[in-house]
Amino acid sequence: MAQLPIRPPGWVDEFQKFIMRGNVVDLAVGIIIGAAFTAIVGSLVKDVFNPLIGLLVGGIDFSNIFVVLKGERLATLEATQKAGSVTLNIGLFINAVIQFLIVAFAVFWLVKALSRLQRKQAAAPAAPPAPARSEVLLEEIRDLLKQGPRG
Repeated sequence: MAQLPIRPPGWVDEFQKFIMRGNVVDLAVGIIIGAAFTAIVGSLVKDVFNPLIGLLVGGIDFSNIFVVLKGERLATLEATQKAGSVTLNIGLFINAVIQFLIVAFAVFWLVKALSRLQRKQAAAPAAPPAPARSEVLLEEIRDLLKQGPRG
């Protein structure tokens, strides 16, 4: 008995065409770069800005600003949560807000730079279009008529 060939469902081909379109690939690259950028900004907030801001406001560590809703409060947020306490993590929220503001600021400047570049490209004078073949022939006829009769 002959085996029938297995055909994939129609949506598989459609999905493959969708994935291979340029804008989907660009979106995927953007998401990957965004994830890497988020890690960099997270480190910038946690490791650079928070210590500086904490120093300016009297040594406060934002990550350890929290309210215990239920349970025992210990020295750090991590220790309090490990003990099973329920907490409102206000400091972590402040870190997230700072991180968002940095990302928003960076995206603002990126969009501003790209817009400026796009305006410069749009303002650049385009080369004049080549004259149509009929115009070239008419100019040649005009020039020959200006020269007068040959003979």
